[in-house]
Amino acid sequence: MTERVFNFNSGPAILPLAVLEEAQCDLMALPRVGMSILELSHRSKTFDQIIRSAESSLRELLEIPNNYHVLFLQGGASFQFSMVPINLLAKNNSADYIVTGSWSKKAVREAKRVGKVNIAATTEDSNFSRIPQQDELKLDDRAAYIHITINNTIFGTQWKTEPSIGNVPLIADASSDILSRPIPIEKYALIYAGTQKNMGVSGVVLVIIRNDLLERIPDGLHTMLDYRTHVENKSLYNTPNTFGIYINNQPSL
Repeated sequence: MTERVFNFNSGPAILPLAVLEEAQCDLMALPRVGMSILELSHRSKTFDQIIRSAESSLRELLEIPNNYHVLFLQGGASFQFSMVPINLLAKNNSADYIVTGSWSKKAVREAKRVGKVNIAATTEDSNFSRIPQQDELKLDDRAAYIHITINNTIFGTQWKTEPSIGNVPLIADASSDILSRPIPIEKYALIYAGTQKNMGVSGVVLVIIRNDLLERIPDGLHTMLDYRTHVENKSLYNTPNTFGIYINNQPSL
């Protein structure tokens, strides 16, 4: 094998060699199963063990409280730019967005397709070179939620602590630094993250959602766009990215 190259560019990140070697073996046949991980039914007992183990490991690593659901969805974090407001931004309400980079700008654009958006703060005038101070935030205490992007990879800024927001639900895109450091999950109502940076391979998005948010979701949404669909079916309403979830479950990670 040629010398391995460490990829620190955007998109999928490097995986531990031990994970790749185990996956290489399981591509032919899982132990005692007789078929490849790529061929395994998502309705099988074996895959049920894989996805439940992945959830259990994440709950332990992130210290996720019992009143949160853990979902493995598809469409990447970019799809959550739409799914969050579709589920949680009522037409007669507004949501606060703190804009600190390209990804939060994209999140704003999709939210505006659904309802009213208040830009609670932005640092675009300084080319997103910093995170806004607490006294710069123009927050609405009646907002449906507040949205932040925890780590802005393109501009190199990161929320070190959560903003003070009162009782309004805090929602975060944590794609770039999930599992890189402890995150106080209990301070957030919903966290989403593409898994390709620190958790595994591309094609899976992790969603951690607090129970009470499900009660705010309006009826009549398209089935696949409704968080309740995926909670009720334990991320298995449709065929998930079985290989991506399997990689997230690898102990070597």
